[in-house]
This record gives sequence, structure tokens and C-alpha cells, in this order.
Amino acid sequence: MNDLDLLLTPEGLALLDEVRGTAPADELAVATRQRREHPAELVSAALGQARLRQRAAAKFGAEDAGRMFFTPNGVEQSTRASVAAYRAERFRALGVRSVADLCCGIGGDAIALARAGIRVLAVDRDPLTAAAARANADALGLAGLIDVREADVTEVDTASYDAVFVDPARRGGRGRIFDPEAYSPPLSWAVRAALKAPLAALKVAPGIPHEAVPAAAGAEWISDGGDVKEAVLWFGTAPGDVRATLLPGPRTLLGRGLPDPEVRSVGRYLYEPDGAVIRAHLVAEVAQEVAGGLVDPTIAYVTSDSLLATPYASAYEITDQLPFNVKKLKALLRERGVGILTVKKRGSAVEPEELRRKALPKQQGPNSATVFLTRVAGAPTMLIGAPATAVTGAGPS
Repeated sequence: MNDLDLLLTPEGLALLDEVRGTAPADELAVATRQRREHPAELVSAALGQARLRQRAAAKFGAEDAGRMFFTPNGVEQSTRASVAAYRAERFRALGVRSVADLCCGIGGDAIALARAGIRVLAVDRDPLTAAAARANADALGLAGLIDVREADVTEVDTASYDAVFVDPARRGGRGRIFDPEAYSPPLSWAVRAALKAPLAALKVAPGIPHEAVPAAAGAEWISDGGDVKEAVLWFGTAPGDVRATLLPGPRTLLGRGLPDPEVRSVGRYLYEPDGAVIRAHLVAEVAQEVAGGLVDPTIAYVTSDSLLATPYASAYEITDQLPFNVKKLKALLRERGVGILTVKKRGSAVEPEELRRKALPKQQGPNSATVFLTRVAGAPTMLIGAPATAVTGAGPS
């Protein structure tokens, strides 16, 4: 709290502007120079905050991050701005005008909700975290829509709000927490809070088992730029609804309750479904879109003889299928003049960097290739190919 109090003074804000963008290698020199005019404690706090802002730029964008205030945990655990904006827009489209944001952290989701025109009660029990959320609402001109309260979320009355959003802490002193009942607060409490609200969303880890999703909830897995970021349990929308949402876009694939795809021989094209699609167990929906099947019953690679456009998977044209053998791969790469090798794996224990080091020939050519280390009909297999792009409009989307 003391650091944040210091930084929010006129002297602290001015110093933050001066040390903005300081490179790690320059911190000692900058600190030495600034301590001639400012207290050492303030200089240390400003440089620490500048460092956090630089880290936060990847999540919040340079402009917002450069004005916001962060804690180390806040940078680590806060929602990426693009994901928060998508969720806020979904709340808005559902007619929500007020949200109780429980476990608000440094305010990332509250900011996105307020920018969507939604009034927010932002609650966190940690004094420093709540103070940072309040400072961020002020810094971004959203204090009129965000009411930050330092309190235990289990004691907050949310009855007057259209919706509840809960983002339980999923990290502890020993790192990431995988057991939903070890969240703070536990998932069971969050579910009870959600069931009391007209509409609610609970942010959970993307690895949540499907059997842990309450029957009353719909489940959504979200990826951004191909990286799976989170899962959300929605209450008050469509119970049992399963979807994968890809950002930017958004593009949303709804589950249709399809049976597992059939296993077939490797065709001309291989499709790598987005991670959110895989987590949502919607590989069958992608297989149907591209008229394909699985290369192996336990592997989420789809193969097809057709190149069809889909935003939910990346397509590759396969030129070779070989049993796993490093020497044969090296000979093939030498013959093809390959100097740039992308290694992807699913169902293989081989490390991509190790294979790249062993397989690339010393005399590297100008060409590139992608090798998939996987199983085909249970056997360790290498599929070699290159990215393929379907003509726009050539298939379903």
C-alpha cells in the first residue's frame, strides 16, 4: 500500500513519467540519478512500477498499461484485455447493465465492462489489489462506472445487480492451482453465487474437466491468437451449451453433440484444430466442416482429401508419411533443401528442439517444412508438409 500511496502523489506521478520505458540494464544508473532529487523509497517504487507496466503491455496494450498501476500478481493473473473486452460485449449483448465483479484483481475485467457501458461493483479483499483497481479506474477515466470495494466477496450482497462475474484466484504460494475446490474462493462457492443471480459467468482454468462443469452451466473455451487463455462457465444462458471462441474475431464454434469422428488413413491435408476447440471437445465439429476423420482415435489431428476453409483449424498439405526415424527425416530434408524446420507434436515424447537439432542437415537449404510427430493407427509416425490456405469461400466457416 505504501508504494502505491507514494506513486499516486504529484511527485510520484511525475517520477513515473520520467522513468517510463527504462530498460533493465539502465535501472541502476537511473536510480542513482533520481535519488539525488527524490526519496530512495519512491525511486524504487517508480522503477518497480515501470517494470510491471512494461510486462503488462502484452496484455493491456502499451497505451493503457502505461497509465495503469500493477502488482506482480495482478500482471500475472489479470485477464488479457482482448478477452475481457469480448466477455464484456457478450454481457452487454445479453442485456446486462450492471455487474458485480467478484475477485476483481487490479480491475482488468471491470475496465472492459465499464467501457462497454456497464456499471460495475468491483470487489477484492486484498487492500493493495483493491487500491490498484481504484487507481486504474481513475487513471482511465472510468471511476464514474466502477465502484471498487475492499471486502470479502462471500459477504457481498449482489442482489441489485443484473449479473455476477467471479474470477477466483487460481494461484497460491506454490504456483498454479489445478483443483477447482482449492481456488479462492472455491468453485463450489462461486457456483452457488452464480445460481443466485439472473445471469453469471465464472472464469476457470481451461483445463477444467468437462465432468466438473455444473449441469446448469454452459461452458466456453477462449483462445487469443491461437493460445488458449481461459474457460468460462455461463449461468442463465443455455445450460449444457459448449462452445469454443477464437480471438481476434470473435469466431465461435458451437457444439452440436456429434459422435467422435471416424479414424481414416492420412489424406492430402492435415488440420490442426485450435486449442480452444480441442479443450471444448469439438474436434468432431471441425472434422465435419472439412469432410475429414482422425489420424488416430487418441490424437486431435484431422485429415481430409479436401482443402476447405475453416477458422477453427490450421491446414497443412502433407507430402510424406514416414515411420518415426531421425536418419530418414534428415535425408529427406537434405534432399529437399530444407533449412527451416517447424516441429509440431501430439502423442509423441520427442522434444521438438532435440529433433530439430538432430534432423536439420549441416548444409541447410533455402526451403522450409513442417513435421508432425504423432501416431497413426497407434504407430509413431512423421507427417511432413507445409501450411496450406484454402481459397476464401471455398468451404464452411
